[in-house]
Amino acid sequence: MSGAERTAGWLAAAGALAYGLPHAWWGLGIMYGYPGSPDTIPDVAWQRAVGFWGMGLASVGAAFFALALFQPWGRLFPRWLLLVPAWPAGLALGLWGLGYGYLRFFIATGRVEPSAEVAKATSLWNYYWYPVFLIWGVSLVVSAWYLQRRPRAPRTD
Repeated sequence: MSGAERTAGWLAAAGALAYGLPHAWWGLGIMYGYPGSPDTIPDVAWQRAVGFWGMGLASVGAAFFALALFQPWGRLFPRWLLLVPAWPAGLALGLWGLGYGYLRFFIATGRVEPSAEVAKATSLWNYYWYPVFLIWGVSLVVSAWYLQRRPRAPRTD
């Protein structure tokens, strides 16, 4: 296994955890960096639990998934079970992050005039979120590519 393969896998895991970390502190009631206004926070406890803690736990699961793509214990799973979700998830996350980069570039160069809604929703936190999606997505695709290219272990049955 190459160093590049390990680096891509660790970056994908770090991207997942970087997504979950703000959800964890929002779940604790620390609303620093929350993308909406305080009146958009759900009033019902189970909705907050799903939105904050559920997404935080899902990101921990996504980090373990990324690790399974290159760690020896990941061979416990059928290869297809890792590759089938890794490719579309990585592509979707990468395109989501790249799309914001394109939008910011075209707004900065004056090629696009943002709508009032887009201009209002723009915050410094977007410069955190969208690179996280881009790095997470690209590294997940690279990890899937390495896994797909890796020779299969010989069958022992």
